Amino acid sequence: MKLYSINAGYFKLDGGAMFGVVPKSIWKDLNPADENNMCSWAMRCLLIQDGNRLILVDNGMGNKQSEKFFGFYYLHGNDTLEKSLAQHGFGVDDITDVFLTHLHFDHCGGSIQFNKDKTGYEPAFKNATYWSNQKHWDWAVKPNAREKASFLKENIMPIQESGQLKFTKEGESLLGFEIKEVYGHTEAMMLPMIKYKDTTIAYMADLIPSSGHIPIPYVMGYDMRPLNTINEKEEMLNKAVDNNWLLFFEHDPKVELCSLQKTERGVRMKDVVKMSEL
Repeated sequence: MKLYSINAGYFKLDGGAMFGVVPKSIWKDLNPADENNMCSWAMRCLLIQDGNRLILVDNGMGNKQSEKFFGFYYLHGNDTLEKSLAQHGFGVDDITDVFLTHLHFDHCGGSIQFNKDKTGYEPAFKNATYWSNQKHWDWAVKPNAREKASFLKENIMPIQESGQLKFTKEGESLLGFEIKEVYGHTEAMMLPMIKYKDTTIAYMADLIPSSGHIPIPYVMGYDMRPLNTINEKEEMLNKAVDNNWLLFFEHDPKVELCSLQKTERGVRMKDVVKMSEL
């Protein structure tokens, strides 16, 4: 098995929304905001090369939305999913499986693209099986009012219509890794737990989106069930530090992975790690 960090680009979100009840006077040094209180975040995906399989975990925002839509999120930088795959010698047609932690637009938008004449949509990964789970899929296709803006039909329904969609569930290892389901951020978000070399890589998705969110009270305003998030974070962090896991951050603009340590203030980041160094 070989793992690659894949950067699908950078975007901006409101710092207050990202750090919830934590005041700006505390979080401002973790990810400095611009004059509009917007902070830069990565859309970092994970590529797993395992035998004949090439598995992509999440795929960023994609490029098919309107200029107005992208204007809300201030896309910046030169990284794209395609460029990042190419740096490792791969292309979109090489992907055999697309594992979607959840169906918010910044995690699954790259799943679908315009067709050639831009009259409709088609899978961006034509040779891949797309993986979700039944509970989250049902939640996403009939969204609640608060989450509706994050579940875009054009990102979701064409996956099913293509016939390339399959469902997995917690604990299964159909793709060579175990899955942990969490319910604080959204219904049944899936976290891959990947045994790699001498450790476990815990892909945090939006449970702990960045290293700045490791402290227990640092919970995003976007979370549907913040008290669940707190409990899920505490359980995950304690297991991770006790078992020497590495956390993989999808949205941290600088830190790909880190190890953890116990301190008087609770579990905190120990060492910053790069995937290429493992």
